[in-house]
Amino acid sequence: MSSIATPASGGAANPTPSENDRALAYRKIAVRLIPFLVFLFVLAWIDRVNIGFAKLQMLQDLQFSETVYGLGAGIFFIGYFLFEVPSNLLLEKIGARRTLARITILWGLASMAMIFVKTPTQFYVMRFLLGVFEAGFFPGVVLYLTYWFPSDRRARINGYFMTSFAIAGVVGGPIAGFVLSVMSDVEGLAAWQWLFVIEGIPSVLAGFAVLAWLPEKPENAKWLQQSERDIVKRDLDKEQRDPAKHSGLRHAFNAKVWLCALIYFCVVSGNATIAFWTPSIVKELGVQGPLNIGLISAIPFVLGTIAMVWNGISSDRSGERRWHCILASVVAAAGLMGTGALLHSPVMALIALSVAAVGILAAFPVFWSLPAAFLTGTAAAGGIALINSVGNLAGFAAPFLMGWLRDKTGTLESGLYSVAAMELCAAILVLVFIKVKRGQPTRA
Repeated sequence: MSSIATPASGGAANPTPSENDRALAYRKIAVRLIPFLVFLFVLAWIDRVNIGFAKLQMLQDLQFSETVYGLGAGIFFIGYFLFEVPSNLLLEKIGARRTLARITILWGLASMAMIFVKTPTQFYVMRFLLGVFEAGFFPGVVLYLTYWFPSDRRARINGYFMTSFAIAGVVGGPIAGFVLSVMSDVEGLAAWQWLFVIEGIPSVLAGFAVLAWLPEKPENAKWLQQSERDIVKRDLDKEQRDPAKHSGLRHAFNAKVWLCALIYFCVVSGNATIAFWTPSIVKELGVQGPLNIGLISAIPFVLGTIAMVWNGISSDRSGERRWHCILASVVAAAGLMGTGALLHSPVMALIALSVAAVGILAAFPVFWSLPAAFLTGTAAAGGIALINSVGNLAGFAAPFLMGWLRDKTGTLESGLYSVAAMELCAAILVLVFIKVKRGQPTRA
């Protein structure tokens, strides 16, 4: 019999649940929620970065420069920045299901509308709107997971969810390469136009699935037993701080939040670089054909997926956050510098790019455990969205910088060095300014 069952007369009304009871309850929640959330974010990430594969044909067809591409790829994050905090605060008011459904449907439609782009201005407008519509999805899910999991399990759960980045890179590359290889001039559309249509339709359909699958909070989950709901409530109630001290949007805009936003900016610069430029880097290494480029581009993300999950689990088990984030960022910097230095050697450059992906992706789940140490409740809604939106401005800066330097120098080398410097800056900022006490080790 479960140790949390209410005993007969004479016992405590609500005995403390055993660690085994907790593990079973949270495993049940994770199995129900995480695969679906990962699927949604894979769709979001593919629709966000498939422009990197469309670029292989789109730039020639539309006569766009590398700078135009870099600006268009990055301007997505301006829309994202402007609308992310309002979206996350709206989630607190109207609920996760309706918010995430609205976001998913609209970004799918915006992605499909990319087929109508003919001019740089149209390109910028559509990428901006894609950012507006997707704004709030990632921080919304991060906030949503805080309704279900206590802090001692959050790095691992964030790690599972954030494998979406890497999984999208693994599956998105081959799919994009295949579409670009076989869909040219079908029904009068270019292959890159078909890429946007084929990858946008599943997002629209998934938006309606959100309404049927996601419960708002544990108390709405009919698939949980009352004893399991009690475990979650007990654990989360323990973590609630003084609401007068830690609630309200005003408290989200503090020095610690802005420091985390700066760190995240540096981390995201690397992620945006491998997301939007890996196909171009692989092509520059001498790989020919869209399908081959897509398959080779998946390799760094396969390794990054493994590193992301392992780092999140390791951090939760040890209770250590800072050094897991610092070392991952240092590895990312070394890999990006190695990629730039070894562009003349395809095999070595691919190895270095894979090292960069390992470091970049491993930093994400552990990073999101840092702001959770001082943000709860409504402050978490505003604070997480602020950190993510400001940090994601690197998604504008890094691709634009890479494109501009590519046009100026004729190579990707200087851009890779610049992004490597930002990853190293993230490690230094965490080392010097972030002070998080080591938590109790979490059992597997």
